[in-house]
Amino acid sequence: MKRLIYIVVAVLTLNSCKREQMPYEGPNLQDLNGTFGFLSAFKSDKTTIDFSKTEVVNFSAEFTKICAWKIEIKGKTSGAKKVLEGKSRNLEAPLSTWNGTTTFFPMFKNENCVATLKIEGVTDTFNLNIVVTGLKKPSGFVVANFETGISTKWTTFIQSGASMDFKIKSDKFVVEGSNYLNMGGIVNWDWLIGLIDFPATAYGNGTVKTFPITSIADDVYFNCLVYGVPNSNPSRILFQFKEDDNGNGTFESSADDEYDKEIIVNWEGWKLVSFKYNSLARLVNGTPAVNNGNSKFNPNSINKISMLHLANPANGAGSTKIDCIMFTEKGPLEL
Repeated sequence: MKRLIYIVVAVLTLNSCKREQMPYEGPNLQDLNGTFGFLSAFKSDKTTIDFSKTEVVNFSAEFTKICAWKIEIKGKTSGAKKVLEGKSRNLEAPLSTWNGTTTFFPMFKNENCVATLKIEGVTDTFNLNIVVTGLKKPSGFVVANFETGISTKWTTFIQSGASMDFKIKSDKFVVEGSNYLNMGGIVNWDWLIGLIDFPATAYGNGTVKTFPITSIADDVYFNCLVYGVPNSNPSRILFQFKEDDNGNGTFESSADDEYDKEIIVNWEGWKLVSFKYNSLARLVNGTPAVNNGNSKFNPNSINKISMLHLANPANGAGSTKIDCIMFTEKGPLEL
């Protein structure tokens, strides 16, 4: 009898030890079914921010359970919007950090902003006021931002069609800075509405005949902000990058490479378009073609950039807007 008791006690003790050693798997029931609440309130570490000094705003809060959350920051004057989101018990960097960039254009201004915290499944929202006193500066080599108009060092050609409008404007559509370039018109006989050539000699002291860009093609991005006009003939913007491969100071189609990018503007509103330089191809009437230079991507040999605004002549007026044309390295432009 005693032996049987010893065996039963031993088995129970062993099972108890096993249960204690087994790790807990799965979410905490509080995180699944608990009531939402704050353990620490929604707040920011700054109420006034100067993004031009590379400052950032960090938002913080702690919840009683894991939540899907979203912070929407909206400019009261510009209407710009930045969205931060995640799923966690805490708001903490980097997910809840705002560095001055924009999710939905136009870009922010020096203005009063409201940061609104929304929790999935919770009706209430929670607001903070942020005052922006300095704006994030785009980082890269600027080809054109139109802040001082059309440079006399650029070459322009505008067709003599109807309702032609290749003008610098500073109206309600401004997306960055104070100006943008409007491009529009009706040309019944040709796809081309107008163009601008940006020669490398237009920059710096005018003696350097290539753009100051790294030779590592995989690091180079080209960027621009493009506005799609609703209910119009879809515009096309063709960028041509013309290299001076033989180093004679000019682009020659018979001896140098050209790489092209056609942007079909089939959206509404402002959009950031970014692409890698080494993703391009030589295009002839929209079809890939063979180059006549060394057939290598040499961004540091770009001698001239041409920007053509195109639209199907059979479909009436074409119209678009453009701003913030620039090169960046090792990543797309952050705005």
